[in-house]
Amino acid sequence: MKVVAFPRKEQGSGASRRLRNAGQTPAIIYGGSTAPVTVALDHNALFHALKKEAFHSSILDMEIEGKVEKVLLRDVQMHAYKQLVLHADFQRVDPNQKIHVKVPLHFVNAEVSPAVKLSSAVISHVMNELDISCLPGDLPEFVEVDLSKLEAGASLHLAELQLPKGVTAIAHGENPTIAIASVPAGQVSAEGEAEAAAGEAEKK
Repeated sequence: MKVVAFPRKEQGSGASRRLRNAGQTPAIIYGGSTAPVTVALDHNALFHALKKEAFHSSILDMEIEGKVEKVLLRDVQMHAYKQLVLHADFQRVDPNQKIHVKVPLHFVNAEVSPAVKLSSAVISHVMNELDISCLPGDLPEFVEVDLSKLEAGASLHLAELQLPKGVTAIAHGENPTIAIASVPAGQVSAEGEAEAAAGEAEKK
């Protein structure tokens, strides 16, 4: 994805306020062997780009005066109640150095899992994003979580995920839970009553 930025010479809160009044968002690019650079981005373009999932977890092409750098979005400051982006931080990316980034999880095949098909279980997503480490060229936009074999009452853990080539998960805990399939309490009790009634009928 491409982002166009403009050099920014003035610093300070007053300069940032004037930028925002002019429809631009102050930002900074840091990292690598080059000194940090302050830039400005078109606010509306940035605001709409932030709504795209891939913008948060992809290598971006940042163009400044015709020169393009590979960067990652690292932080965004939003106004407390206005639809206003106050500031953005971007990190330069070295193609030969591994990066540490969070990517979203995409859950698939829940509807064909034994948990849902046979037991009408509810699948809860314990994690919605995953910390990973990889080279920039191997960075996936998301990691797919296949729920097709999940049984009722069971859970899916990090060790069971099929990660893309070159991607390593950074676990917080020994083997964290990704998703859980649980049968609603009301349904469990109803099934229990039905079984009890059937048992009484057989005795008679």
